[in-house]
Amino acid sequence: MEVWEVIARESIRDLATRYNANGDSGRFDNVMLLFADDAVMKLEGMELEGEDGRDPYRGHDEILSIFTGARDRQPDEPGGDQPSGAPEHYVRRRIATHQIDFDDETHALGYCYYQVVMPHGLDHWGRYFDRYEQRDGRWLFTHRRVTVEGRTERS
Repeated sequence: MEVWEVIARESIRDLATRYNANGDSGRFDNVMLLFADDAVMKLEGMELEGEDGRDPYRGHDEILSIFTGARDRQPDEPGGDQPSGAPEHYVRRRIATHQIDFDDETHALGYCYYQVVMPHGLDHWGRYFDRYEQRDGRWLFTHRRVTVEGRTERS
């Protein structure tokens, strides 16, 4: 493995981690910094699929609407019993088995499994299928396909 590939792999892993941390924390402007201006995001197996005829979602404004729409649909009240002091609502994504394959030094494909945990426990799970590109020295998502492979009754 060459040095450029080690740096690229770690940069892409960091990209995926920042997507989760910023998205889960509601820092959606920071999430948009991870996407190329002309990026595409496709949702499969989700209630958002095809909403408003925007599947796939193209560009920052449409992709941002996925996150703000999900936030706006959250109930005002917690979804069940929670430990004392626990936040009323939270989202925690976990990713695993992140495979990254390079086309060249500035283009890569990847996929990983994800799980989403909320106050009621495991909510849903699936896979991310990604295309990454290095632009101006930064790795960015150019295409993200989100699949839902399962969900709990409370999802």
